[in-house]
Amino acid sequence: MGLGFAFLAIISWGVGDFLIQKSARRFGDWLALFFITAFATVALTPFVIGNLKNLVNNGAGLIVLIMASLLILVAGLLDFEALKKGKLSIIEPIYTFEIIVTTALAWILIGEKLAPLELFLIVSIVGGIFLISTKSAGDWKIKNLEKGAILAIAATTLMGGVNFLYGYGSRLTDPLMINWFTSLFMAVVTGCYLIYNNQLKALTTNWRDHKKLIFSAGLFDAMAWASYAFAMLYLPIAIATSITETYIVLASGLGIIFNKEKLKKHQWLGFAITIIAAITLAFIAEK
Repeated sequence: MGLGFAFLAIISWGVGDFLIQKSARRFGDWLALFFITAFATVALTPFVIGNLKNLVNNGAGLIVLIMASLLILVAGLLDFEALKKGKLSIIEPIYTFEIIVTTALAWILIGEKLAPLELFLIVSIVGGIFLISTKSAGDWKIKNLEKGAILAIAATTLMGGVNFLYGYGSRLTDPLMINWFTSLFMAVVTGCYLIYNNQLKALTTNWRDHKKLIFSAGLFDAMAWASYAFAMLYLPIAIATSITETYIVLASGLGIIFNKEKLKKHQWLGFAITIIAAITLAFIAEK
């Protein structure tokens, strides 16, 4: 069951990220973020409205949901700033280390222990994704690491915390509730930002002109996060995170097929390492 949700998350994120990138390029980060989170809020409301009373009485669960929402907001802002100031070829590889942060938090805070082979496979996945994301070794010269790198490291650390809180929060409440709560929080924050910056006209215009894109991006992103949260009900948080992060391989494959992108030798090596390690980890987890 957990593996099924993990692989659904991989597919949903692979397609969803492509659509989100397209949305952000078409009408900007804040509008895209508002549309995606507002869609998830509306779509999930019928499934969680009956449990809201229980959430109010679940002090620990409510605190975790609030913490996850705040971390997502701060991590998202740091992410945007890192991408604005740094090189994508440097920023993307740094983001792979959120798996390590998630694994460490699950071990330290809730005592999730992994077998040596599982740890080795997780590290292999991180290494493989790092190779895929790294365009050139020259990008990692010290002079190129100044802009955006520190912000990316901070964003990665916080996203590792978000991953952990999603898994832990799903267990304290339920997977749909944490997705609904965080989406509502982000929709309210981004909505207020848009109102403050007089973007209501742009919002209504883009909604009218791009309903299909907004619906598709929102649907796949909501499916991805919900599937990821469900996967962590049945699998250790570190394993679920490691497997789902391999959606980067799917995204690279889509780039090769549809955009005629070419990978370098070290990226093909990362491709192979990630696929082999992920399949092996999934097989072990199923056992």
